[in-house]
Amino acid sequence: MMELAERLKWLRGRHGLTQRELARRAGVNNSLISQIEQAAVNPSVATLKRILDGFPITMGAFFSLEQEPVRQCFFRQQEMLPMSSGEVQMWLLGPLHRGHRLALQRELYPPGADTGPEMLSNEAEEAGLVLSGEIEVTVGEQCCVLRAGDGYYFDTRQPHRFRNIGSEQCELISAATPPTF
Repeated sequence: MMELAERLKWLRGRHGLTQRELARRAGVNNSLISQIEQAAVNPSVATLKRILDGFPITMGAFFSLEQEPVRQCFFRQQEMLPMSSGEVQMWLLGPLHRGHRLALQRELYPPGADTGPEMLSNEAEEAGLVLSGEIEVTVGEQCCVLRAGDGYYFDTRQPHRFRNIGSEQCELISAATPPTF
């Protein structure tokens, strides 16, 4: 449950109000709003009601608000989720959220590494761009060796496989929609 200070700050932000604007609407000093949001002061019931009238929102509605989780937008390399299997190393950009519609991955294939002897198949579309090295991509009956700067795009319901047939590590970025994990 959110504390009063967090709740007021969150609600003010949702309404796009500065502390000054809320204070003006409520007829209180803007330093009071700041002190409440920093949890330095607990307002009286009457003062809190005046402040909430500046939105307007009832006291009952204010205390029953559920804060929407803030989704992280930016990710450092160490924050990416490892999704590796065998020799192939993969990292997912962003956490797995229910309802997300896209998966973006960084993939590393050392020389000789592949996704396995069995062809993969799932319900998505996938695209990728080779950043370095080379990779053999097989999609259905088609097979192509892609090098740095080359890319692919296909329906993953078609059986497919990735294999590094080169002598250098291959790095690529891939995206799938919807995510298949």
